[in-house]
Parts: sequence; C-alpha cells; structure tokens
Amino acid sequence: MKMKEFKTESKKLMDLMINSIYTNKEIFLREIISNASDAIDKLHYKSLTDSNIKVNKDEFKINISIDKDKRLLIISDNGIGMSKEELENNLGTIAKSGSEDFKANNEHKEDIDIIGQFGVGFYSAFMVSSKVEVISRAYGSEEANMWVSEGVDGYSISKCDKDSYGTDIILTIKSGEEYNEYLDNYKIQELIRKYSDYITVPINMDVEHRHLKEKKNESDKDEYETVIENQTINSLVPLWKRNKSKISEEEYNTFYSDKFFDYETPLLHIHTMAEGSVNYNSLLYVPSHAPYDFYTKDYEKGLQLYSNGVLIMEKCGELLPDYFSFVKGIVDSPDLSLNISRETLQQDKVLKTIAKSIESKIRKELEVMRDEKREDYEKFINAFGAQLKYGIYANYGMDKDKLQDLVMFYSSNDGKYTTLKEYVSRKGEEQKNIYYAAGESISKIENSPKVSSFKDKYEILYCIENVDEFALKVINEYEGLKLVNVNSEDIHEEDNEKQEEVNKINDEYKDMFNLMKEAVTELKDIKFTTDLKNHPVCLSSSGEISLEMEKTLSHMPNSEFIKAEKVLLVNSNHKIADKLKELYNSDKDKLKDYTKVLYAMSRLMEGLSIDNPLEISNLVCEYLDK
Repeated sequence: MKMKEFKTESKKLMDLMINSIYTNKEIFLREIISNASDAIDKLHYKSLTDSNIKVNKDEFKINISIDKDKRLLIISDNGIGMSKEELENNLGTIAKSGSEDFKANNEHKEDIDIIGQFGVGFYSAFMVSSKVEVISRAYGSEEANMWVSEGVDGYSISKCDKDSYGTDIILTIKSGEEYNEYLDNYKIQELIRKYSDYITVPINMDVEHRHLKEKKNESDKDEYETVIENQTINSLVPLWKRNKSKISEEEYNTFYSDKFFDYETPLLHIHTMAEGSVNYNSLLYVPSHAPYDFYTKDYEKGLQLYSNGVLIMEKCGELLPDYFSFVKGIVDSPDLSLNISRETLQQDKVLKTIAKSIESKIRKELEVMRDEKREDYEKFINAFGAQLKYGIYANYGMDKDKLQDLVMFYSSNDGKYTTLKEYVSRKGEEQKNIYYAAGESISKIENSPKVSSFKDKYEILYCIENVDEFALKVINEYEGLKLVNVNSEDIHEEDNEKQEEVNKINDEYKDMFNLMKEAVTELKDIKFTTDLKNHPVCLSSSGEISLEMEKTLSHMPNSEFIKAEKVLLVNSNHKIADKLKELYNSDKDKLKDYTKVLYAMSRLMEGLSIDNPLEISNLVCEYLDK
C-alpha cells in the first residue's frame, strides 16, 4: 500500500490547524457528524432529481459505536458515499470541500441543506486520533475503498469490502488519560446532545439500560438486568425551526429550563424566523433574574451559534451588545460557515447583519413588554435595569437614543417606577426641567434638605443605583427639558423674582462668605438659599461631578483626584443665617469655627466622612458648654 503525501500542505499546516484553529478538542465529533449528515443530504437531494435512485428517507441514519478494547470510535452513515477519486480529491487535499463543490454546482437549487464540509473540519479528528480510516462506497457502485492516515506524513488509498453504500469513519483514539473520555458511551452521548442535537438525521448509539427482571414468583427478590438498546440520541427537529403557532408556552419554557439550567420561568421569549439578504432563526429569552455572577468580570455574554443545527460556538458575544448581555438564546443560520473562528467573527458581514437585527428585535419586544406587561417589565428593570443604564453611559452615549425610553427610575410622585416619557406627560406647563436626586436609598434622598423642599413643587426622579446619575448626565436633555440635579448649587428657582432676590442677598454678603471659605479651603463656594425649608444648611456641588458621583468614583481605581466641587448652602430664612451675620460683625474667629462645624454637619448629612473629627468634637463641646 503506497503512501501518498498531502497535496497542498506540510506538517506545519497540519500542526497549526490542529493546535490553533481548534483549541477545543471535543468538537471533532461535531465535524464528523456534520459531514455524515451532508452525505445523507446529498443522496436525498439526488433521489429527488434522479428517478433511478431509489432510497427511503426514513431509513437514513448515522450510527456511532465504540470498541474500548481496540480504542476505536466509529461513525457510520448511509449517505452518498465516495469513490476512490472523491476520497483522493476530498481527503487528499487539506481544506478541500466536497460539500462546497456540490453546493456550488447546484446553487440554483433551493432545497439543498448542506451544513458541513470534508476539509479543515474533517482533519480535526487528528486532535484525538492516532490513526483515521475512512471506508466508503459510493451509491450505485460495487467498489469500496479505504483511505488511511496517521497524520502529517501522508495517506494511502486501497480497495476493500463494504456491504452497502455510505461511509464509515474509524478513529483510533490516542492513548493517554485525557483521551479516554472519547471512548466513554455517556461522554459521546453528551457531545452529541451538546453539538449535534438538532441534526435532522437520527444519530443512533447502543445505550445500556437497567431493567427489572420479571419475577417467576411474587416472593422473589427484585433483580435487575442490563439491556443494550440502539436508540436515537439527538432531538432531530430544533424548536427554533418549528412553526411558532404550533409551539405552546410550556414548550418554550421547558426548552429554556433544559437548555440554560434555569428553573425560573423567563419573562420573555423572542422567536424569529428571518428571511432575506441573510437567513436565520433565533430563539431568545429574557430571564426573570440576573445570574449570580452577572455584574462581575467573570460573566461571559453570548448566544449559542449554530449553522443549520450544528453548534459552532457555545457563546458568541458578537451577537449581543453589552447592554443586552443578559439575553440567553440560540441563533441558527445556514449562511454561516462551520469553520468560523473567534478571530474572524468581527469581520464576518453575515454575523454583523444578524447581530443588528437581533438588537433591534430585542429592543422592540422590551418596549412591548413595557407598554403591555408592566408588572413583568418592572421585574425586568429590577434585574437588569442597571445594565441598560450602563449602556447609556458607555461608548460616550452613542446608544442613549436607543435606550433612554427603556430605563426607569423611582418617582416621588407615587414611589413607583416611571419612564422619562411618563414623567414629561405629568409635568406642569410652566416646568422647564426634569428634576432628579441621587442617594443610597429613597429614604435618604427624601430626607435631603433640598429634596424635601423641591418635591412639594415638582416630581423628582430618585437615583438609588450608582449608575443612575451617570446615565442621566449623558442623556442631559429629554424632549427639550434639561435634566437637573436638585442638589446642585447652581439650580435656580423657576420663579425668576425669587431667584433675583436670592442673588441680591448673596452679593451683599460676598465678603462674609470669602472669610468663611478661609476656614474650610476645600469649599468652592458658600451661598444663601431659600430652598431648604426648616433645615439650616446642606452640602451641594458645582460642575459635572456631584457628591454621589464622587462617592461612586471613590471605589474605582485611579479616581482619588476626581472630586466634586463642594458648595455649602445656608438657609437664609433660618436663625443660623442671622447668627453668621452677627459673628461676621462681632467675632470673625468664632465665625470661622462655626463654618467648620456647619461644614462637618453638612458632610454627615450627605454620608461623607469628616477629616478632622477631634477638632469638630471639641468645637461642639466648647459651644455647648456656653
């Protein structure tokens, strides 16, 4: 038997292909099964166009058997088979695709469903095999041939015996502990269900079952016997390829539970069958709760990616934008190559088109849930609302227009969630801004001096998640209304006359405030205000970074220099204002001490620490003693 060299490549290419293109060894079985399925599809197609070919579609199958003693894994099909020349052409040239040639030669035919190819995929068998034998007999031929190779050195082809048409691929599994699992019956079943569950041809294996023996007498003890049954392992018809009108809600939910190991009913499923420039089926789910690791760096987004029922990627992250990373599901497209790799994903135009379509579909279905199933949507916001807000904040706000009507915030109006659109629909005609306030909880926000004053006049959005205020800063304006933090020092009364009066008072006491700032140098400004009801003082901020934003940023690396520009606001209607004016005229040193105490009080109210607690404690005790 003369050894032949591979036509197009050397040992270097084979090593590169096995060790780099396929880093996940277990996909070899997926590749070989997809080739077997192709061979069956080819024969079935020819039988539809050639009356001389007599085959029964119901008899098509792929059979897998294991011989542990000889370390053999055998995959057999009753497809079209290959002649000696086809073995030479298809398997003698690395990356030569018989299926691709077949499809190209019949590209005007619409009913061809060829999912794999003899080529690069076939050679993945060498990742786990020390020797690969292919015994094949073409349909209509009496002659069978055997192709044999032990790797990069080459291959041989010789005549052999085979009782029927089709192909047997015999893998001699490598020795070594790490390869033993590929001779384990349960492991092979697991790989079939994982990668080839929805191949439309039955994949059969001998499976052991324990049965209770029939008793001869009722008094006999229970005895069991092991029975080997040849049974179909795969599911055959994917749920996502079935007619939506014939699938029950229970079937959708059961599939989700089985596929994604989540036993809580999902909030939403999205079943799409798209035809056009790109064809694909997808079945997507919005879970009812976030996975335990969702907001950690360990969480990996992505949808299962199939090509005609063959799994080619467990988690394809390129199919989902980060802000929809919570979505689970499956995408199946005949327009994708089986040999797509993570390196080529970002350049794949088909994948980009599918991803864009999926993003739009998810967004529209969430809008429907928001408008028609409010209770479910609020559960969704509780679980994943923060992720949408991160999406608004990320990429310099490029996606804010897509997401700003999906996000929700608690409202002072009724303590419930509201959208920005709903807020605007309720506002008074004279209101020029959308007001919000940030804090660790609703109760802390409501106890804030400025909020307690403002919420009597305007509805306020409560930002209780770290990302809330960052997202609103990016949105900045909604339907012509400015988004304004009520705790900002530069917020102005919508009553212009009242604001002019406050400005006049502040101009009058400008020198006093400058003296007070000498006592607390980190203060950017000190001002009188009329917005504090009965509260004496509050701490506010000026500029883009608020006090709550500073707190959030303080927990991030390299953020120690990002500080809010702090402003101390003094209630001009409170007796503390009169005391400050009196001290300015009578005891400027005591005025500075008062300023330190008032600043410390305002920091405590905002949940901020005090840098000089001993000094403040001594000052408080000194004035209490008088």
